Amino acid sequence: MLFSLIMLVPIIIALIYDEDTVSAFGSTFIITLATGMVCWFVNRSESDFRSREGFLITVLFYFGLGLFGALPFYLAPALSGSFTDAAFESFSGLTTTGATVIVGLDELPKSILFYRQLLQWLGGMGIIVLAVAILPMLGVGGMQLYRAESPGPVKDAKLTPRIKETAKALWFIYLSLTAACATSYWLAGMSLFDAICHSFSTIAIGGFSTHDESFGYFGNHAIETVAIVFMIVSGINFSLHFFAWRDPRRYLANLEVRTYLASLVVISALVVWSLVQAGNSTGSSLRNGVFQAVSISTTTGFTTTDFSLWPSFTPILLIFAAFVGGCAGSTAGGIKMMRVLLIARQGLREIRRLIHPNGVFPVKLGSEIIPNKIVDAVWGFFAAYISIFLILVVILLGVSDLDFISAYSAVSACLNNLGPGLGSVALNYADLMDSTKWILVLAMLLGRLEIFTLLVVLTPAYWRS
Repeated sequence: MLFSLIMLVPIIIALIYDEDTVSAFGSTFIITLATGMVCWFVNRSESDFRSREGFLITVLFYFGLGLFGALPFYLAPALSGSFTDAAFESFSGLTTTGATVIVGLDELPKSILFYRQLLQWLGGMGIIVLAVAILPMLGVGGMQLYRAESPGPVKDAKLTPRIKETAKALWFIYLSLTAACATSYWLAGMSLFDAICHSFSTIAIGGFSTHDESFGYFGNHAIETVAIVFMIVSGINFSLHFFAWRDPRRYLANLEVRTYLASLVVISALVVWSLVQAGNSTGSSLRNGVFQAVSISTTTGFTTTDFSLWPSFTPILLIFAAFVGGCAGSTAGGIKMMRVLLIARQGLREIRRLIHPNGVFPVKLGSEIIPNKIVDAVWGFFAAYISIFLILVVILLGVSDLDFISAYSAVSACLNNLGPGLGSVALNYADLMDSTKWILVLAMLLGRLEIFTLLVVLTPAYWRS
């Protein structure tokens, strides 16, 4: 029922610009609201649930709202794609993946363009985090949902004593960063409409744009600089933003943030170096290289140029960087920097054990000793992540006519919630078969729900317990 209310915003935009999309959004509003009311009425007596229900509701939020969110794309007269295309666009938005099957964005109604960006903005912070601020007021517990949605190896940390206040604090930061980003874009030269739309997808690390050329459409260095700054900021743990609000020194005191920033510097330097070596001017190499390095490494997916045409070393490096992604607790996709740090520390510990078999070497992040159960959980997540990635690549190669590079990068882009790929999916995903698109939708959901949340619900033992 709450999700249906967002349809009112594009309806207002359609009325302002005299567009023919009012019926599409109006029909979606009525269908979604009515379905929500039926679901609420049937389950109105349920006032509490355990963690297992939290997992199911988390999955259903993304899966259910992804399907209902597809209705405007399917019903809009300006779009003539199948329901599969509509669902792909909707799930890509809500999971902040940024992969698109729509071409001709510059000619689309503004209401459709705004709706695409709004989906990413809502999905960026997690629809569930918004829900846990509201559900407790309705007498429904929310901590189970927060644990199921919140990324990172340590999920029980609260910013404030009550989960409702935690969600409010996170959304306040999210709203503040969005407003600051939109204002900065507008001052840098974007129109007000484009500034608001791109602030949604920047803070959400989504990658949708209102133009086919993405940021290449503007050709404005100031706008690209604003994007770089806010992409980096959005890739940092939002819990840390909360604590650093009064003490900015907390950013540099955090090992994960220092590693994250250092990795962006190294990857940017390598990309710029490779472009210069390929004969590009230093100025254009610096401008395009840094922008694309930050955009792909944070899994945002904005582009200023077709990076898939760069020297082969560079696109592969960027795709690998997207596997790491941003910090835990951010809107970025990927495995997350915190997990990579723990995996690296565990690897170093095993080397030390080989040298000193009787030694005791705890895994530390800074001065903090990490419990073994967390290290084990991270290794389990990493193993599942890589295994699912490889399985999906093989499946994609088997059911489609994609070459290896295209299949590999398509799964990478969707599982890491990145968007643009290489080969035949470098610009968009419009030409893929319907079966291929649904496989990639599954990859988006797995990436956004951090693998285990979805796998738990798909396990037979879950339903027998």
